[in-house]
Amino acid sequence: MIVAAPYEEGGPFVGRATETALFARLLGELPGGPGAVVAVSGEPGTGKTRLVSEVLRLARAAGLPGLHAPAPRVAAVPFQVFRDVLVPVPGPAVPACTATCGRPGHGGPGAVCPHSGYWHDAVTRRAAGGVLVLDDAHRLDSCSLGVLLRLVRAPGPEPILLVVAHRPRQSAPALREALEHGTRSGVVTRVDCGPLGADAVARLVEYSAQSGRSPGADGARDTGGANGRQDDFLVRLRQASEGNPHYVRLLLAADWDPEQWPDSPGRDVVALLREASATVAELDALSPSAALAARTASVLGEPFRLDDVAWVSGLGTEATLDAIAENVRADVMRPAGPGGRMAFRHPVDGHVVHAGSDLAFRLRAHRRALRLIAARGASVHEQARHAEQLAGTDPVAARILYESAVRKTSTAPETAVRRLRLTLDALPPSEAPAGAALPEDVGRGDQRPADEGGAPPTGNDTVVTRTELEFAHCRALIAAGRLTEARDAAHHLLAGSDTLSPTQLLGAHGLCAEAERLLCRYEEAEAIAGAGVALLPRPFPSALSPTGAELVLRYGLVHALRGSHDQVRPLLREASGALGAAPPAMRVALRVLIAFCEAFSGDPAEAAREVTACARLVDALPDGMAGHTPDVLALMGCAELYLERFVDARRHLSRGLHAATGGAQKHIRAHQLLGLTMTDQWGGRLDDALGKADEAERLARQIGAPDVANLATAMRSTTLVWARGRRHAAEAVASAARAVDTVTLGRGWWATSAISLLAHAQMLGGDPVGCARTLLDGGGGERLPEVQPTFRPSLLALLADAALASGDAARAERVLADAESEAGRRNLPLQWACVRRGRAQMCAAIGADAEAVTLFEQAAEDFRGAGLPLQHAWTLVAAARTVDAVRGRDAATALLDTAEAAGRSYGAMLVTDEAERVRRSLPRGPGGSGRPSDPLSRREREVAELAASGLRSRQIAERLFLSTRTVDSHLARVYRKLNVSSRLGLAGALYAAYEGSS
Repeated sequence: MIVAAPYEEGGPFVGRATETALFARLLGELPGGPGAVVAVSGEPGTGKTRLVSEVLRLARAAGLPGLHAPAPRVAAVPFQVFRDVLVPVPGPAVPACTATCGRPGHGGPGAVCPHSGYWHDAVTRRAAGGVLVLDDAHRLDSCSLGVLLRLVRAPGPEPILLVVAHRPRQSAPALREALEHGTRSGVVTRVDCGPLGADAVARLVEYSAQSGRSPGADGARDTGGANGRQDDFLVRLRQASEGNPHYVRLLLAADWDPEQWPDSPGRDVVALLREASATVAELDALSPSAALAARTASVLGEPFRLDDVAWVSGLGTEATLDAIAENVRADVMRPAGPGGRMAFRHPVDGHVVHAGSDLAFRLRAHRRALRLIAARGASVHEQARHAEQLAGTDPVAARILYESAVRKTSTAPETAVRRLRLTLDALPPSEAPAGAALPEDVGRGDQRPADEGGAPPTGNDTVVTRTELEFAHCRALIAAGRLTEARDAAHHLLAGSDTLSPTQLLGAHGLCAEAERLLCRYEEAEAIAGAGVALLPRPFPSALSPTGAELVLRYGLVHALRGSHDQVRPLLREASGALGAAPPAMRVALRVLIAFCEAFSGDPAEAAREVTACARLVDALPDGMAGHTPDVLALMGCAELYLERFVDARRHLSRGLHAATGGAQKHIRAHQLLGLTMTDQWGGRLDDALGKADEAERLARQIGAPDVANLATAMRSTTLVWARGRRHAAEAVASAARAVDTVTLGRGWWATSAISLLAHAQMLGGDPVGCARTLLDGGGGERLPEVQPTFRPSLLALLADAALASGDAARAERVLADAESEAGRRNLPLQWACVRRGRAQMCAAIGADAEAVTLFEQAAEDFRGAGLPLQHAWTLVAAARTVDAVRGRDAATALLDTAEAAGRSYGAMLVTDEAERVRRSLPRGPGGSGRPSDPLSRREREVAELAASGLRSRQIAERLFLSTRTVDSHLARVYRKLNVSSRLGLAGALYAAYEGSS
């Protein structure tokens, strides 16, 4: 029978399939076998007890007897673990150990208790033929340890599966030595409960979310992504917990926020303490001085110094050393570097200790710790950790928190939000200043020992007003992506305009406009920013204030994203000439915005010069400054994309992505990801493009920016069509269509970009009619006046291709003429390449095959030279039929072979599938449908044969989806080539021409 309580802790048993399979095999070999010894080791919380409980469950299912003997934390009497599990004890009366048990020579090191034989025999009789689990063996009293050592060396006459679960750091040396020796000799099988894998952590999180056990699990409900990528929350949770299931549960229970880790375990410390009962029990077993040292260490933060613990706790050096040694023996603390630095076993344990300390202790300890590190010259960020705990009780805490938050906004915005919120909540609602000098500490232990010197007050007499705190809080909310809260805070500031200074009023307009813009509320953003700009003196003074310059910059960004660049360029240029001694970052930001507008819709030559100059300025910015103005790098990269400088664009966007880390500037990060998605797609890095599009969409939905999310969806859809081919295109196109449906037509850059991508996806997916309809509806008509001017030539070429494929050759010709005119104005190589490919398609359709081949070759070479392998391959596939007609089958096959190789190399199933389809469609025979000796092109022969059969031009046009004028043009060339003057002689001439070419 099984003598064991079932494992009570909730949650699925995950991540131990290999270990479970091993035990299943050992249990299967147990009947009639020699038995086995298995040592299960691992860090606290890794699931050793959960694993051995699973072993007992497997034994019960197999009908095998078993004993579960968990060692008590404190043994009341010798052999306590065996007394608990063997009641009533079989056989003779239980011998009583004397008071000498546990002393040297009686169960101590080098000796075995004389009664261990009795307990060994009793245990082996009870567990014979089954399983004996000794759990938490590191807690065994010395007498019980002697029995265990004997069991390892001589299990007994009957086969037993002995399972020993222990923490090696806390186990007795004799046990570690015996297990190690057994492992080397093959007697002991070692099982290490290491960290859980990503999938196992995901299952724990999903269980917690479904069961409602852990509110923090809601942050990880969306774990999907391209190619099975896990959500960023899960990845960071696994890193924070070190894959330890116990710490996963604790962090989820605390409503863990990855942006605030490791400063905070989460928002719910009450739930953290409730879930951390095992950790609390470990701490309760400590002596009072060891517990005080642990509480003090939790105040100091990790890693902590022993002398700091001694002074803040008041224990003194010697008592502190003893207390820390006890914590190390209990594995509560561990060494963490040179100089006697220490840390908790895991940061969560430190948070549990801190949360379990009483309020009075925490306040006194944090005040003393703050004075200590301030005297040492610690940074404002180190001081802020203690100031958070003193908010509302210490006047200097507000100033420290404000200074730290302002500096943290660009790198750790959630921390900045938390610190500013604490400060605001601690202040009265009036304009009361915050940040007076720290008063002298009073009470027991508040004076530093004389030999350590006095700690001067922290900070200076600088004060911070509530309005300044509210401005900083609003900026931090924007940086953290909490845009709705930021909008509310900004409107609150603007509503109190009568109490603001002129400079503050400009700043309030700027912040309010920024929040509205990032929420894609462009009309409101333009109105608010415009009202603020109207407050500026015009013309601008020679030295425009930084606040005024920032407001103009925000106003310009609104117009840039609405697509109304021309309206704002004069204002931006005027402001750029009036910056005077403005900070370098502001000067660069404004100039880059001007370059962006020029690249979008200005003169291409002028835009190229401006972008080149701005690139030098941006490259000269240090990373710290670039991180504070991430808009600059995003705008720079997008301007270079417009000018087809793909390498430079990727460099600047990647640098911006690196700068927007730590949860900061999620909106800017999303923009940079979108730009990188396009460079990855064009460069054939389809997996990378899908991953970036997924992350951009997730960030955009997180912060509530629908237009950004819709564009990311459209980008992902186009990439999926390239990657998966037409057989799976319908789903991708439908997804892009749903995204576009949520965008109001004419809403500027976001809308037209999403519409353009949908049109591309439709054309690639084999729906030219849908492509044309999307472009005409979303682009504002046949000349596409609403689309980005820089991309208009290629989009017009796409529309022409769609019209031609739909049988509307007349529209295709008109649109191509417009595309060539636009390409001539822009003179950008890749725009020309798209237009040439479109013209090649038209030439092939009207039978001008030789000209078509030349244009196809030129376009393909342009795509290849620019590093666009998919467009290069797609052009080769499009040219194959025409090349077959002009140069023969071998030349066409060579093109298709090259295209297929590229498709396989870059994972573009669309290319490989289309190349194979075109290969199958080529006319059978050794030479193709038209060889160099054949006087007619493929299309000319089709038209001629239909005419020879008696069809009129209108009927031929309807059958071949051509215009009547195009049919007549074909016939005129046929008459000339075959030397006939009418349809009467056409049949004979065709037969003669065919026989001659054969």
